[in-house]
Amino acid sequence: MKSLWNDADARRIVEDYAARGVEEGMALRVYTTRLLGGVPSLVLHGGGNTSYKTERSDLIGERHEVLCVKGSGWDMAVIEPAGLPAVKLEPLRRARRLARLADEDMVALQRLNLLDPKAPNPSVETLLHAYLPHRFVDHTHSTAILALVDQEDSRAICQEVFGARMGFVPYIMPGFQLAKAAAEVYEADPSVEGLILDKHGIFTFGDSAREAYERMIAHVTRAEAHVADNGRSVFPAAALPAETAAPQALAPILRGAVAEARGDGRFTRFVADFRTGEAVRNFVDGAELADYGTRGVSTPDLTIRIKNKPLILPAPTPDGLDAWAEEARRRVAAYADDYRAYFERCDALDDVARTMLDPMPRLALVPGVGLFGFGKTAKDAAISADVGEIWIEAVTGAERLGRFTPLPEDELFRLEYWSLEQAKLAGARTLPLTGQVAVVTGGGGAIGAATARLFAANGAHVVVADLDRTRAEATAAQAGNGAVGIACDVTAGAEVAALFEAAVARFGGVDIVVSNAGAAIEGEIGTLDDAVLRQSFELNFFAHQAVAREAVRLMKLQRTGGVLLFNASKQAVNPGANFGAYGLPKAATLFLSRQYALEYGAIGIRANAVNADRIRSGLLTDAMIASRAQARNVSEKAYLSGNLLGLEVTADDVARAFLHQALAERTTADVTTVDGGNIAAALR
Repeated sequence: MKSLWNDADARRIVEDYAARGVEEGMALRVYTTRLLGGVPSLVLHGGGNTSYKTERSDLIGERHEVLCVKGSGWDMAVIEPAGLPAVKLEPLRRARRLARLADEDMVALQRLNLLDPKAPNPSVETLLHAYLPHRFVDHTHSTAILALVDQEDSRAICQEVFGARMGFVPYIMPGFQLAKAAAEVYEADPSVEGLILDKHGIFTFGDSAREAYERMIAHVTRAEAHVADNGRSVFPAAALPAETAAPQALAPILRGAVAEARGDGRFTRFVADFRTGEAVRNFVDGAELADYGTRGVSTPDLTIRIKNKPLILPAPTPDGLDAWAEEARRRVAAYADDYRAYFERCDALDDVARTMLDPMPRLALVPGVGLFGFGKTAKDAAISADVGEIWIEAVTGAERLGRFTPLPEDELFRLEYWSLEQAKLAGARTLPLTGQVAVVTGGGGAIGAATARLFAANGAHVVVADLDRTRAEATAAQAGNGAVGIACDVTAGAEVAALFEAAVARFGGVDIVVSNAGAAIEGEIGTLDDAVLRQSFELNFFAHQAVAREAVRLMKLQRTGGVLLFNASKQAVNPGANFGAYGLPKAATLFLSRQYALEYGAIGIRANAVNADRIRSGLLTDAMIASRAQARNVSEKAYLSGNLLGLEVTADDVARAFLHQALAERTTADVTTVDGGNIAAALR
């Protein structure tokens, strides 16, 4: 590992922050924290922490020595000074005299002494930083260090690698007792440059930000060199099929298998994130994967991301997917049973009141393919996959050096259910469509864009499809929540298939489809050219069938039901003059929605339609509005508000109807009219 310190960059950040009233020490603390946070093998997704001791004035002007320590929820890679809240040091130091300090009381003590009461909670390792005298303290979960400490003889290995330059702290769960023990190890030999925490990670310190940082890099490099110089070849490959199935074929099966059934046909769904590569394949293809892959996680705080172990699956073959799918579902069920038993065993060890988390895996290893991370959002799934890759790196290093020996399951359990760790995840909001993936066709138009935005705002990850890639991507950017824009001609079967493949590649599957793409074509029916009518049917009927058929194929693999929503239009039941080329295929689409409801309701797939009328959009353009108003001999304003309510209906109104249908879990074969009131278009 190389030092990334750059004098010019350091000067620049000091100057930039000085202009904002931030002192040099804090500027350099931010700089080196970002350097550490940008290296995944050191720090990943909220892990690690740094601190800086200085003096600050409180709200009434009194000066205090303070510890500026990473706050909960801040990512070291992008930290700002606000992410290092200042805590009065003297009360923290006095607390060291206590024999015990409960975790909740420790948090209360730290919050009580914040200079800014609105600041985030200081790190759970604040006291450890406080009890070390150094001005700058750094802490990471380096995978190279974990390769050394996840061994049965970890102390002897660390002594060999670091000699007297680093202190060694036996494993203690993070908190007050660990802080006291670490301080005692340092005080027994104040010449050390840092501390190795068994089964946990590494601390380094110094009088300057650069010294603490470069000590971290130097000692991690020593660990890396030791593994490289003394390591052995690991993971002899298992006998695998000559050809394995593609990850896109597996993702919907797995995503459905890990969905948690809540009864009555309801599911809590997860998003999937796939990873592969030489290191991942070397690990998952190993003949002894079921052994080294299930011993536990490399550092206990990973349990809140990927539980205590991954799900191990067999290698899939392209022609054996049906049998593989059944085995995958069986293994997921066995994993969940095993997790419940693990919870019951470990929960019985003390009198702490706990509620079991969901028992579904967050990491699946597939020989011949790679790994899948699962999460309730795309971000969570990516974190699971990232953590999985770093865990593989740490286990690989440990196995090269000796035998990967993590903490026993009861200690991993204590961290997984530690109230302070659980608090890191407690802020995540669950929205009505959290965990669900929606495809919206015609997403660049007014109705499609409004629907994409609304679904994303309600938690869905949206794949926006439009003939115009630029419009699709613009809508996706507006929608947020990880939405992606895809160019797709829905009249081309290959492009429809590619659209759903893209949804699977990004999110693992599809739960909701809003089949919205269409075009309004005018013409007197008795003189209309057949080619024009056929063209309209291709877009306004057959494209809906192609989209729905592809969605149902995936939903069958997932076995968690799904929702098909069709934009049918008022023309489906109340034709307008010179509009037959549009109304005829829309009428067929209306009945298409009912056919899907009829044939697939038994497997939980619902199909509904929205009949909308007179919506300003790319379909109902200004020119079209003028034409339709003229056909009715009314003004354009009167045409748009010519309904029982006397109000213009907007794309947002239609989007809300689609959302209602997506959430109405006991509604299928429904047709919702969104036209402000038109008795002639009311269904009987």
